[in-house]
Amino acid sequence: MARKAKINRKTKETNINIEANLDGVGLYKIDTKIGFLNHMLEQLSKHSLIDLKISAKGDTHIDLHHTTEDTGIALGECVKKALGSSKGIKRYGHALIPMDETLTRVTIDVSNRPYLIWKVNLKVEKLGEMDTELFKEWFQAFSQSAGITLHVENIYGDNSHHIIESCYKGLARSLRHAIEVDKRIKNKIPSTKGKL
Repeated sequence: MARKAKINRKTKETNINIEANLDGVGLYKIDTKIGFLNHMLEQLSKHSLIDLKISAKGDTHIDLHHTTEDTGIALGECVKKALGSSKGIKRYGHALIPMDETLTRVTIDVSNRPYLIWKVNLKVEKLGEMDTELFKEWFQAFSQSAGITLHVENIYGDNSHHIIESCYKGLARSLRHAIEVDKRIKNKIPSTKGKL
């Protein structure tokens, strides 16, 4: 059964369309009208092997907050929808991602119990046109709507671009492992509760 989904999230502030194929090869077509966010979502697709099509339009003439947050919400909803019952998934994933002088650890539980731990300090206020405080907003929105417990910790690093990119790559690699189907339990929910 194909693990694919489509989501349209339309509000007075944004209009976002997302298609995801969890069993893809990391192909992407992404246009959020925010250059740096596009770059991060391309990394997410490439390193998770989730095929993504994302089109987002928002009130960027005000600022980038609504588009950034709503893209996180819509992508989380799309991943959750594509997972369906989550039968057979490995559920847990983690990654240590080095990027030059930077090292970041990301750990996830696809548990339907959303929670974000964000231990990331950035030395600059903007990356490209994005306010750096928006990255926590994106990860919060994604974890909430996807139903994922998500711990993101930058262990060390100096360059803010490297730090944030390592966070997205860490999410990608963790997600890739956690949503992979374990053939030994392919028809079972990975929980003693019998439900996630």
